[in-house]
Amino acid sequence: MWQGKDDDGVDPNHPNTELLDKLAEAITFVRNFLKQQGFAFDDLLKQTGFDLNAAIDEAKEAINENDKTRKQFGIMAREVFKLFRACINVSGVQQYRDERDAINIVYKRLQQDQEKADISHIIQALHGIVDSAIETRSEVRDEDDQSRLYDISKIDFDRLKSEFEASKQKRTTVQSLKTAIDQRLHKLMIQNPLRTDYRDHYERLVKEYNQEKNRVVIEKTFEELLKLADQLNDEQNRAVREGLDEETLALFDILRKPDLSKKEIAAIKKVATELLATLKRERLKVANWREKESARDAVRQQIYDFLYDDKTGLPVDNYEEADIEHLTDGVYQHIYRVYPSLPSPVYSSMH
Repeated sequence: MWQGKDDDGVDPNHPNTELLDKLAEAITFVRNFLKQQGFAFDDLLKQTGFDLNAAIDEAKEAINENDKTRKQFGIMAREVFKLFRACINVSGVQQYRDERDAINIVYKRLQQDQEKADISHIIQALHGIVDSAIETRSEVRDEDDQSRLYDISKIDFDRLKSEFEASKQKRTTVQSLKTAIDQRLHKLMIQNPLRTDYRDHYERLVKEYNQEKNRVVIEKTFEELLKLADQLNDEQNRAVREGLDEETLALFDILRKPDLSKKEIAAIKKVATELLATLKRERLKVANWREKESARDAVRQQIYDFLYDDKTGLPVDNYEEADIEHLTDGVYQHIYRVYPSLPSPVYSSMH
């Protein structure tokens, strides 16, 4: 006879005592893991008020040694939650509630750190005086993206470095900064696929950080992440400096070649601007165009014709026919990805 499992992955035919044993074992795994990381689990049970908050911060710092330890704690915590739910009507389960609640509060605090991670929040947590680095910009409309209000160029980096060196939560700060940058990178990469250098640099930093544990590497990673955050701020404002919007900037980046003159760059900007406007005015207005082969072919052909045309296209002195074929593919792939409909959900969600 087949013996299934319920939604929590627990065999309903197991005796109650066996379920409780599994719960106790799962909690012991968490206890031992935290002990190995240098944190005494019982501090979460004994403390109250400010002392409890301090204990939670210490637990987070122990867990945030690197991405692997953070992931490991998450897996073990979720196993405790799953088994506790499975035992909720079992006599004797209440003896484990305090331990389950202690694990849960640390788990939730870690989740909250990820959800609210932004550069300004992280730096304000370290820096005592940051008013001079905060700008209220009327052109910034996205109230959720508070990091855009933070002018990193005005930060006293020497003071910030000292604050970080004195911090008791270095690992947690680095983890939060990594999360904030990862989220920013995700947005920038969706808008413009040619920002891979920033992603590659970030992933190298994370790899090096996860391989090492000493204080020097932690502090170096913090500094490098701040520099990367500064570069991302600069990249986020590049469209304005180029006299373009984000949508057109992406096409401009795909079309341009290195070592072009100012006049040639201006010509490429004009091509990008007019090509996008033409596509929006004509082929991209077709409902569900990505689902119809004829509509897809028409979009691609329009891109090629526009780029090849002597009047609207790329400068013949700089671009050969083989270049047009290659760039048509690049533009089409980008258009297909970000314009399933008009307006583009990728760019409209960023305003």
